[in-house]
Amino acid sequence: MNIYILRHASAGVRRLNPALDRKRSLDKEGKRYCLQLAHVLNAMKLQFDQIVSSPLKRCMQTASLVGTETGYESKILSSAALAPEASLAEFQKLLRECADVENLLLVGHNPNLTFFLGSLLAPDANRPAMESSNGLTLVRLRKGSLARLNFTRGPATMQWLLDPRTVRALYATSTSKSRSKTSRK
Repeated sequence: MNIYILRHASAGVRRLNPALDRKRSLDKEGKRYCLQLAHVLNAMKLQFDQIVSSPLKRCMQTASLVGTETGYESKILSSAALAPEASLAEFQKLLRECADVENLLLVGHNPNLTFFLGSLLAPDANRPAMESSNGLTLVRLRKGSLARLNFTRGPATMQWLLDPRTVRALYATSTSKSRSKTSRK
């Protein structure tokens, strides 16, 4: 099983009112970034068999934009196991439910997404950190970061991590037009 963990793209400034913050959508930069990420994923010939997202609007938008642009045609599943208040037990249950999926994209939030990722990489070493929410973090996920893990049994192995800066650089180099340098003599 290949698990792709994607932190939602830029959604502007956090709202103080939790009810309003749950409805916060991607900003212009976040939408543009999702299209750039999808372009890079298409260049890598990457396809998802299942996409699961946090129910919050910014995650559903991120999942939808990336999914649509990469040719994903099934329904995006919404799961409370990826919401900001989700627990490790809920996340592990979600993984068990999706065990037969070969390429799974999970879209969620920090800080719990970082802890869930750490729990896959070092299940025993990171457990106290996740329970206290202030321990060792194995991987830093910026907004829009995408990690690929190979997960069969035991600890997962990280295959790669695409940071937003890397995605923008890959996008820029793949879309730049090359001009032949000929003289006009």
